[in-house]
Amino acid sequence: MNPLPPYAQFLGIRTQRSEAGELQFVMPFADVVVGRPGYLHGGAIAGLLEFAAFGALYEALGSSEGVTVKPVNVTVNYMRGGAQHDTFAAATVTRLGNRVANVEAHAWQLDRDKPIAAAQVNLLLRRD
Repeated sequence: MNPLPPYAQFLGIRTQRSEAGELQFVMPFADVVVGRPGYLHGGAIAGLLEFAAFGALYEALGSSEGVTVKPVNVTVNYMRGGAQHDTFAAATVTRLGNRVANVEAHAWQLDRDKPIAAAQVNLLLRRD
């Protein structure tokens, strides 16, 4: 995978693979991601979800060079406050067409079955 962009590096985001081989993004709890005291900032969570969505899409595209990806719409649903723990995110491509892709991403902390946020990301694909 390509190096993460500067914003992801600033947030301390890194990638890892689950035991099943799923691409996951991990954001450690640190001062740069704090919103109100003791909780994650919503923008940091949204950024993590967006990186997970793009990562899943680029994996689904494979080595398709000549594809430009632009977000059309990003909707984030916050379900619970992110506390002082590492935050994980993963995404699934729900539709991959010639011109449009839809991706669903989820973020969680201690228990994947209790997500802290979810995102629906619609993307425009331009192929050379």
